[in-house]
Amino acid sequence: MGKLAGDNKDNSVIELLAENNSLTDLKSALTNNILNQLIEGQTYSLSDISFLPTIPKPTKIICVGLNYKSHRDETGLGKDSSYPVIFSRFADTLVAHNEPIIQPLASTKLDYEGELAVVIGKSGRAIAEQDAFEHIAGYSCFNEASIRDWQRHASQYIPGKNFPSTGGFGPYLVTPNEIKNLEDQHVATTLNNEIVQDQPISDLIFPIPYLINYISSFTQLHPGDVIVTGTPGGVGAARKPPLWMKPGDKVEVSIGQVGTLINTVKTES
Repeated sequence: MGKLAGDNKDNSVIELLAENNSLTDLKSALTNNILNQLIEGQTYSLSDISFLPTIPKPTKIICVGLNYKSHRDETGLGKDSSYPVIFSRFADTLVAHNEPIIQPLASTKLDYEGELAVVIGKSGRAIAEQDAFEHIAGYSCFNEASIRDWQRHASQYIPGKNFPSTGGFGPYLVTPNEIKNLEDQHVATTLNNEIVQDQPISDLIFPIPYLINYISSFTQLHPGDVIVTGTPGGVGAARKPPLWMKPGDKVEVSIGQVGTLINTVKTES
């Protein structure tokens, strides 16, 4: 569906119709309540709609690796790094809330990674850390499902992070004013109703303002760009024996007031 405004009180959404869909400053649009100026369309129940990824076609998806000490420790990687591990994910890998993550035919080593996604709302280059939150439109849940053997073919991560339909993203864009204390929110992943990851955002090695400053120092950030901030310890690859996702599984990424992203797993056809 198109743009939607949610109403948590009755689990309904209103389709939003706008004469001009070119929002160049998503942050200002949200903070200035531009939604109130849009023409209200038909109302739907959440059960009657299909979700899209929170940002369906972001220009940039920049991912951060090894950004929780628990995950660094379990992998044995990056212990002495003074800078974050950065790699990219492609927009055509994204899948929405309630859509399946696809296990590719090329591998059975499909791993879960629950993460907080930060959506940029205001353009900037070399953004100072103290100004970073002024450039955030909101937050969402991300499952950065990884094909571990392809990730480890060489020193770079991109092949293992870009198989089709492996990036769960949703269900909502939650604006910063809706979250009382972001750092207190836990990133929790469950696989078939078993908790496999659970850690507060406050445990990030490189916090969000640092990431925005660092990333915007080498690339211009624009509204709709996405920064995926890293996964806690507990990934399947680090377990003994390894715990891989498989067809028929159900995986949920819950982040407090940000929401819960739910995906099943299917094999590639």
